[in-house]
Amino acid sequence: MKWKEYTHMNKYILTLLLSAAGAISCYGQANIVPAAKQTKTIAITGATIHVGNGTVISNGTIVFSGGKILSVAANGQAPQDDVLLIKADGKHIYPGLIAPITNLGLIEYSSVKATLDFTEIGNFNPHIRTLVAYNTDSKVPATLRSNGILMAEITPEGGTISGSSSVMQLDAWNWEDAAIKKDDAMHMTWPAIPASRGEFGGRRQLVTPEVLAERKQNAINELDQFFSEAKGYAAIAKPAVTNTRFAAMKQLFSGKQQLFITADSQKDIVAAVNFAKRFNIKPVIVGGDEAYLITDFLKENDISVVVKQPHALPNSTDDDVNMPYKNAAVLDKAGINVVISIEGYWQQRNLPFMAGTAVAWGMDKEKALSAVTLNTAKVLGIDKTTGSLEAGKDATLFISAGDALDMRTNRVEKAFIQGRDINLDNLHKQLDKKFSEKYGLKAAN
Repeated sequence: MKWKEYTHMNKYILTLLLSAAGAISCYGQANIVPAAKQTKTIAITGATIHVGNGTVISNGTIVFSGGKILSVAANGQAPQDDVLLIKADGKHIYPGLIAPITNLGLIEYSSVKATLDFTEIGNFNPHIRTLVAYNTDSKVPATLRSNGILMAEITPEGGTISGSSSVMQLDAWNWEDAAIKKDDAMHMTWPAIPASRGEFGGRRQLVTPEVLAERKQNAINELDQFFSEAKGYAAIAKPAVTNTRFAAMKQLFSGKQQLFITADSQKDIVAAVNFAKRFNIKPVIVGGDEAYLITDFLKENDISVVVKQPHALPNSTDDDVNMPYKNAAVLDKAGINVVISIEGYWQQRNLPFMAGTAVAWGMDKEKALSAVTLNTAKVLGIDKTTGSLEAGKDATLFISAGDALDMRTNRVEKAFIQGRDINLDNLHKQLDKKFSEKYGLKAAN
C-alpha cells in the first residue's frame, strides 16, 4: 500500500472513530439539560444537616427561594403558603462539594488529541484562561453531580506559569452561565530538581547534581525576572505597547486574584512562599507533600494548602508509607486551612471518598467535609456566597440517603445548584440500566 493511501485511510478511520464516539456520547445524554431557575420556595425537613463549617443539625429544616437560602434551623417550621415540601427524614443534607485544581471540561477523550485543551506550549502563559475554553457540553460533569460535586475550579496545566483558572457550577448551557468566579487564581509550578537523567541528541546521559541545581536556579531567576517585569508593567497606567502576558498579571498584583503555587518539598514550599511575599502576594500551596514538616512556618504566614489525593505513594523514600493518607489530618490539627483534591478530570467523582479516607486516617468527619466545601470556597474566594449552608448563601446543596463521604452509603437523591433542581442522570447510569436489563439484573440506581 502506498504511503499516501495509508495516510488517507488512517485519517478516514480516525474520522469514523471520532464521529462514532461523539454520536454515542450525544445519544447517551441528549435528554440531560440544565435545570430552569427556581420559581417556587422549597423547604426540606427532617434531615441531618451538615452545614459545612463543623456544625451538624439533627432533624433540621432548610428553606430556600430564588436560589438563596432563607433559613437553616433545627425543627424549623416550613412556610405554609405556596411552598414545595420535601421530606427527608433519616437522610443527610450537605453543601455542594467543590473540586479544586481540575482540567474538567477541558478534556473529553484522553486518547484523542483533538479533545485536549488543558495545556499550552511555553513556560510563561499567564494570558491563558480556562474560562473561555470550558466545555459545558462535556459528558463528564454529570457523573460528578451524581456524587454531590456541584462546583469545580477549572485549571490549566503546563509550563512554569500555566494561566488563570475559573470556578464553575456544573449545570449550565454555556461558560457564561457556568461561571461563579472568573479568573479566580493564577497557577504556577515552583522549579524543582528534574530527573537525574536526561536525553540529549537521542542518547541518555547522566546529569550531575551540580548541573541539576544550576538548571533549577536558572529557572527561578527567569521566574523572578518575569514577575519583576510584569509588576513594573502593571504599575503603568497606559502602556505604550501592549504586552498580553504582562497584562494578564495585573489582577494578581492588585490582589484581585489568588496565586496557586505547586510545590512539594519543604525547601521548595518555603522558597515559593518567600518568593510570593517579595511581591506582596499571599499564595496557596498546591501538593505540599512535605507541608507537614513546616506547619509552624505555614501557620505563621497564614498559608492554605491544597493536598493531593490521599490514595497515592509518598513523594520521598524517607516518608512514612501512609503519609499521603494522613497529610490532611496532620495539617488540619496544626491549624492549617487544608483543602483536599484529586487529580485529573474523570477521577473527580471520587472526591468525597478522598475526604472519607482522610477521616479514616485521623481527620474529624465534619472537618473533612469542610476540606471539600467551605475551606475550598475560602481559597477560591467564593466563601461569602457558597461553601456552607447558611442564610443568604446560594442554595447549592444535595440530599444523600447516607454518609456522603463513604462510597458504600453515598447515594445522592436530590441536588440543587443555586436553587435549581438539577438532573442527576448520567451516561454511567444509563449504561448500567441498559446492561442490567439485558442480563436481568438490578441496576445500581
